[in-house]
Amino acid sequence: MTPADPPHVVVAPDSFKGSLSAAEVAAAVREGVLAAVPGARVTCLAMADGGEGTLDALVTSWGVDVHEVATCDAVGRPTSARWAVSPDGRTGVVELAEASGLPGVSDEPLQALHAHTRGTGELAAAVLDAGVVEVLVCLGGSASTDGGSGVLVGLGARLLDADGAPVPDGGEGLARVARLDLDGLHPRAREVRWRLAVDVTNPLVGELGAAAVFGPQKGASPGDVVFLDEALTRWAALLERETGVHVHDLPGAGAAGGVPAALVAVLGAEPEPGAALVAEAVGLPAAVADAALVVTGEGSFDSQSVRGKVADGVARVAAASPARPPVVVLAGQVLLPAEQTRAAGITAAFSIAPGPVALEDLLPRTAARLTDLAASVTRLALAQS
Repeated sequence: MTPADPPHVVVAPDSFKGSLSAAEVAAAVREGVLAAVPGARVTCLAMADGGEGTLDALVTSWGVDVHEVATCDAVGRPTSARWAVSPDGRTGVVELAEASGLPGVSDEPLQALHAHTRGTGELAAAVLDAGVVEVLVCLGGSASTDGGSGVLVGLGARLLDADGAPVPDGGEGLARVARLDLDGLHPRAREVRWRLAVDVTNPLVGELGAAAVFGPQKGASPGDVVFLDEALTRWAALLERETGVHVHDLPGAGAAGGVPAALVAVLGAEPEPGAALVAEAVGLPAAVADAALVVTGEGSFDSQSVRGKVADGVARVAAASPARPPVVVLAGQVLLPAEQTRAAGITAAFSIAPGPVALEDLLPRTAARLTDLAASVTRLALAQS
């Protein structure tokens, strides 16, 4: 950048859950940046960590259409789910929460043993029919603990008991499965590359596994947790026997009720940190190459934010770029000490709250506060009066 060039500011936030989408956050921040430096070149990239909201973030950044397919929710009821394809037609995007997420069954009592991911498999089949060569599965918000067995069934596989009969959907069925029949698997399922966006490193089974850590969030009682962990252990053993792939303690295999276990073993799927994968997909590395400032944000900036969430992913990309621009976080609340913030490669973090304020009072003013704060931060960072 020469002295005559306008500064380039990259705005790459996550959503403020319950308030603004990532695209809405980016728009509010952009307004503030331009208020501070009217001639600035601003690049807005909606971000996500691979969980809920990732599909919307990618669609916004790519500027592509959303497609919809009829499928079933996590308890087997008819529903519809969205999917998208990258501008070059190569990558199809499936968000597990679309078909198999907790919000879709919030009107029903939680069914820890019976909830499944079959709808996500049917959604993935529609994406394969579109001719993509890569499928990106965004994991997060799962209502089930079925080890990804439902995804395989939705793609045409059959899970059979010792008598050759199909087992029930969900974790309950994993306790009875004796054989995995892949003869009916979608013909393109093993021809494409599968990438899994995960934001946890939990293994499939054990004290830190899918059932123990995430099962209670999906309605599992202490007894259900024990049952599900034993069922997942049985499932992992069967997968290893059928495919030769060991997934019991694979980091990240416990995400979304264990979905990576099945997809890694059967389809060779590659689990990756969600924020980093999204950053690559929306072109963040290229965008920050000549940036003078990078602004990211999320609802709560805390210790989890620097462990694979969006702020961490953005900071890592910025640190690896030729420009090495300062990275600033704007958040609803800032709970991480300044020393830990800097250690994560983030220059500073600021809260939009003007002082002690109730959340319900702050929410309606989120966009306006983001704009005001972004203007102040931009003036400071770019030394504008």
